Amino acid sequence: MTAHDLGPVFGGARVMVILRDLPVAETVRLAHRAWDLGISVVEVPVRTPEAVAALRATVTEGRDRGRRVGAGTVFTPAQVRQAAAAGAAFTVAPGLDLAVADAAASYGLPHLPGVATPTEAQCARDHGLRWLKAFPAVSLGPHWFRAVAGPLPELTFVATGGLDARNAGDFLAAGVRVVAVGSALADPDQLDRLAELARAGEAPGTAAR
Repeated sequence: MTAHDLGPVFGGARVMVILRDLPVAETVRLAHRAWDLGISVVEVPVRTPEAVAALRATVTEGRDRGRRVGAGTVFTPAQVRQAAAAGAAFTVAPGLDLAVADAAASYGLPHLPGVATPTEAQCARDHGLRWLKAFPAVSLGPHWFRAVAGPLPELTFVATGGLDARNAGDFLAAGVRVVAVGSALADPDQLDRLAELARAGEAPGTAAR
């Protein structure tokens, strides 16, 4: 795996769940439920000390099951250090900060930066970043991905922001590689419906391990 390559992390996964601002026990419980349903990739944002503890606990549980867990909402190199110390397999940011991407690379962690314009996407590409998070995806809309794929076909997108089981399929159909769902998980039915979406296009044996 190269410093910026998220391909081995996601494997054939089409859905990632974001477990944000939950107590440690609830984060772990939902991670296990996602894994049980076949959703292999989990992100735990690290905005608070309790969130770092939740990340650490989820990483430990995931290791026992052969699952990789990422750290989200990573704004600074200091947070990258926290994520690496907690055992995160990758880092995610809402925006594009090349210093954070470089810090992640220094720890051997693939980084998924957020972009919302072709200019940001091109800047990320020129820095060696090929996997990008488009945020907020619901505001950009599925057509944005089709348009950007024209001049920048080498980029791979994870759509995040405002997605749920109802609209995620539209983004996958537009060429998005992975859809990431967070706030919608407040609805207990979302995980089951997202698992169906994940299974619909995932080849057997390709889920990230």
